[in-house]
Amino acid sequence: MDSPRLDLHTVRIVRAIADHGSITAAAEALGYSQPALSQHLRRAEARLGAPLVLRVGRGVRLSEPGRVVARHSATVLAALAAAEDELTHLVDATAGTVRVAAFPSASSTIVPTLIARLAGSHPCVRVAYTEAEPPEALPMLADGSIDIAITFSYPGDAADPHADLAGASVVPLFDDPVAVILPAEHRLAHAGTVRLSDLAEDAWIAGCPLCRGHLLAACGALGMTPRIAHATDNSVAVLGLVAAGVGVALQPRLALEPLELPAGTSAHDVLPPSDRSVRAVTVRGATAVPTVGAVLATLCELTAPRRPQDSQRSRASRQV
Repeated sequence: MDSPRLDLHTVRIVRAIADHGSITAAAEALGYSQPALSQHLRRAEARLGAPLVLRVGRGVRLSEPGRVVARHSATVLAALAAAEDELTHLVDATAGTVRVAAFPSASSTIVPTLIARLAGSHPCVRVAYTEAEPPEALPMLADGSIDIAITFSYPGDAADPHADLAGASVVPLFDDPVAVILPAEHRLAHAGTVRLSDLAEDAWIAGCPLCRGHLLAACGALGMTPRIAHATDNSVAVLGLVAAGVGVALQPRLALEPLELPAGTSAHDVLPPSDRSVRAVTVRGATAVPTVGAVLATLCELTAPRRPQDSQRSRASRQV
């Protein structure tokens, strides 16, 4: 490709000569020596095939081609300034849209707080939110549909969607305890903590595929197979089914936070405990984008109270 006949540096020089009336004054205004500026003008005139300035006595004035360049310089330099301002706004002032996906129980707890906090601390950052379970959110991250995936996994889960994750950064956020929900008439309804093995004969209400897999794995580790009578990924429906006395269920505490336990149900710690790990996942290097970094930092900040103090001191990103 041929070099352009007119470059931005020449436009600036011609504008400065028009504003200041001489090559010497223009050079001083632009921070150049007079010989260097004169040499650049000669090269520019050779490319254009026409003089940009005319020597008149001891001074100079713009030629007709020079006046054309000067006339357009205001538009050219204004456009450049606008582009620089917009880029500065994006890069330095942290402005733009960050696409976030998270699982349903985060939708009613973590995500609203995240969006509200960003509105106060980073008003130029907009969050575009999509609800998705981890097996859907992680492929969305891989194909570039989202910037941050808030996900979870259970310990020892053979179907953990993070297992084959490559080229991503995973930031542990907090551990979410799992409770067992019992109907009022259940024989263990007044127990403080319930052993999972004591529910071997009960009917179960299973949740989302990952939660159902966790139920099967946790029971399997104790040598028992849960009798799943109903399945729904709607926590309100799970509580309604338990209240109706048709089964028991495991529910993460995060899912229970925005809900009021219906009359006739109770939530209990369960043994052995099997907390799920809540994480933020980004494409490796994505946090170098200021908007993504701002959202991730705010997410870590607002979930910090959910982490034990020791975890807060030792938490670090893990590259996979």
